[in-house]
Amino acid sequence: MGLTLDLGRRVELVSMDPHCGNITIALYRLDTAEGPAYVVHTYSRLPEAPARIRFIREAMRVLGGMEFQEIGERVACPRFLCGGAHQAAARRAFLEACKLPPDARPEPRPLSVLDRKSGETITVVSGGGGVYRVHGREAVAAGLSKLGEMEENAPAQISFACGHPHDALIGLLLPRALNVRAAVREQELTAARGVLVAPSAQQ
Repeated sequence: MGLTLDLGRRVELVSMDPHCGNITIALYRLDTAEGPAYVVHTYSRLPEAPARIRFIREAMRVLGGMEFQEIGERVACPRFLCGGAHQAAARRAFLEACKLPPDARPEPRPLSVLDRKSGETITVVSGGGGVYRVHGREAVAAGLSKLGEMEENAPAQISFACGHPHDALIGLLLPRALNVRAAVREQELTAARGVLVAPSAQQ
């Protein structure tokens, strides 16, 4: 990816990737005619950096239930098929992708999770049209709505404003939604992430 590429607006940054020489990697949102797409970029010149960026893009696609869109210098950027931004969820997909080592095989997360505090299994069921119902702790629906920028329609019922199903996103966000307070705190800490390191400052 050329340094002159229009990257868009930065929405998240991983300052040191332990799986690739501690390079800095950032996620950008680029608004296109087809809807928002997400650019994963690093200024690092390490030989292994391009492969790492490709891996993270692919992991985002799988974890977030996204597709690829060709942008600029024919770079495949993940976007949602519905055309919506779902920025908070895309940010989470990026962070989870960056945690994976290069030899990992990303897979969509299940729509159920064990709540270790209560010993209860929390399950989320799709009702179609982007609507989901939480079976188990009702408060988990509030956590999902915060993390995924979803709407709470009724007790234990949430939905995506785009009206499309996003099972992969629900599975990705569900474990973190168990702790509603942490979900709210995470939203508050999203801003002020630091600045992407310039090429001269990286290896």
